[in-house]
Amino acid sequence: MVNIFTDGSSRGNPGPGGYGTILISGSHRKELSQGFRMTTNNRMELLSVIIGLEALKKQGEQVVVFSDSKYVVDSVEKGWVFGWEKKNFHGKKNADLWKRFLLIYAQHQVKFRWIKGHNNHPENERCDQLAVAASSGTLHIDAGFETGLYN
Repeated sequence: MVNIFTDGSSRGNPGPGGYGTILISGSHRKELSQGFRMTTNNRMELLSVIIGLEALKKQGEQVVVFSDSKYVVDSVEKGWVFGWEKKNFHGKKNADLWKRFLLIYAQHQVKFRWIKGHNNHPENERCDQLAVAASSGTLHIDAGFETGLYN
């Protein structure tokens, strides 16, 4: 069982942003983060989940993703993303990331748990710190956003 904690941040929305992801399995813990010069909060929330799932070393892992993003959690748990996929994401934002998500999601057994943000949950608070710090550090290009391929 792997627990993945995630958070995304954007200053300006759109603006500089980042994600923070923590993977915990038994006594193993890994923290990941990266910043982007121009992006949105929803993109960073989704990317934090993608990065966590892509960091898994074996296929077929049992995973619980903890996120404070209703956008991400509801899109998967309520099945919206699967309907969007059937319509080739026509008219949906962040299609590039949702397609990337679906590829890695299919390789594992993933459940989502929504947690209230900024509610003193240690891992969620740490992910927020990582995301905010990343948005002020070395900033990369969110090519999907900056080229307009996201919608």
